[in-house]
Amino acid sequence: MKFSHKLKKMTNKELKLKSVFLRKNLLKYIYKAKAGHTGGSLSCVDTLNVLYNRVLNVDPNNFKNPHRDRYIQSKGHCVEALFVTLADRGFFPESDLETLCQYQSHYIGHPTKKVNGVEQNTGALGHGLPICVGEAIAAKLDDKSHRVYTLLGDGELPEGSNWEAFLSASHYKLDNLYAILDNNKQQITGYNKDVMNTDSVRQKLEAFGWAVKEVDGHNLEELEEALNSGPLETGKPSFIIAHTIKGKGISYMEGVTKWHHGVPSPEQYELALSELREAEALI
Repeated sequence: MKFSHKLKKMTNKELKLKSVFLRKNLLKYIYKAKAGHTGGSLSCVDTLNVLYNRVLNVDPNNFKNPHRDRYIQSKGHCVEALFVTLADRGFFPESDLETLCQYQSHYIGHPTKKVNGVEQNTGALGHGLPICVGEAIAAKLDDKSHRVYTLLGDGELPEGSNWEAFLSASHYKLDNLYAILDNNKQQITGYNKDVMNTDSVRQKLEAFGWAVKEVDGHNLEELEEALNSGPLETGKPSFIIAHTIKGKGISYMEGVTKWHHGVPSPEQYELALSELREAEALI
């Protein structure tokens, strides 16, 4: 399916600048709310940038159209990355995010369908992929050509519901389903290899009947090529392992576990913005 909505396609340079912009924004609202999943949002925001600006056939005007692509964020706790991306695409005014994590705000710590642009409530780990399997089966039964995407955190892989969904997707030959793994190799309590080792993910998924591709999850061109060129293999669901860095873009956050849900101090926030401005100037 071609990218068919009316958004003007950005140049590669503009797309890279957009990633910096989104990083600035998610830090802005986490800092203001004094809450959020900072490290994981920074690791997955490049994937969201590519999905919403180069891949998904979905926008505020066609969000109720049954032929739109579906995106369900399984790693719902990194909702700040999703919210700033949806706001940037015009699903709701960015000013709404001023209420992030406030009493009676819909902009809370996990995606909710009360926010325009959010397909499904998620956040309980291991739920996004099973929902997407159902969406993909429904599309096949209805002979529809839209695609179904989900973003998994590597820390949620041990959830048993994921492995039931992996098996079902392969059984039903869901080549309209794309699962992206934000493989930053860390979770709230440490490195995955120490908490619950799921290596080697590639061999496991191939054994479950999926087609697998590994990319640099901060290389926008690699992400677009993997996500936008059709199923990796006809008759098989596609699994994209995006190798990422937790806290990507901020030197003192990169690879540091405490930034899983750390909130920067005023001095740290200013330093982060300074680093992002430097990155922006180099693009």
